[in-house]
Amino acid sequence: MARYTGPVCRLCRREGQKLFLKGTKCFTEKCPVERRAYAPGQHGAAGQRRKKASEYAHQLREKQKVKRIYGVLERPFRNLFEKAAHQPGVTGENLLVGLETRLDNVVYRMGFASTRSEARQLIRHRHVQVSGRTVDIPSFQVGPGDEVRIAPKSKDILPVQRSLESQTKPSSVSWLAVDEKTRTGRMVNRPTRADIPLAVQEQLIVELYSK
Repeated sequence: MARYTGPVCRLCRREGQKLFLKGTKCFTEKCPVERRAYAPGQHGAAGQRRKKASEYAHQLREKQKVKRIYGVLERPFRNLFEKAAHQPGVTGENLLVGLETRLDNVVYRMGFASTRSEARQLIRHRHVQVSGRTVDIPSFQVGPGDEVRIAPKSKDILPVQRSLESQTKPSSVSWLAVDEKTRTGRMVNRPTRADIPLAVQEQLIVELYSK
């Protein structure tokens, strides 16, 4: 499985804002985005003096930001967009809902992993079950009524314990019901755009792919 293995703080600097890719460390450590508020690379600082970004540049940056937040590479992201475009409703909202209902994101939202990257690792190592069946595909689409849980033999592994202990309060995602003691959660209903706490302009992504 292809995945990004470089420094995640570099991605945050490229987008010019915190993407919280390191979980709780983003709150406890001095962020490079704050120390060096310009893009990485030899032309990063010089780029601040360039002319105003074009409309295409804004659209591209919005797409890259969403891809990096969810940890999805270009081909699966494009496939998810095409699927969203053929669904009834608003394409941009369908895209975000599709990203939110990926298994790796659901495990992260339930609090069983401190980052989406950590959630993908749990899934790949077969520590996660969906409706009683072990699933090792991070992009698996979770549906309403599906039960997601940490496998019984994996309930007390360190990453899960550490993630749950680092939370100041239980998961407050309205479309998920979580029982931390049994390491079990259930999707109550599909999320809507209002349920997704993401400050992005998904319409710019639609415009980019519509060119």
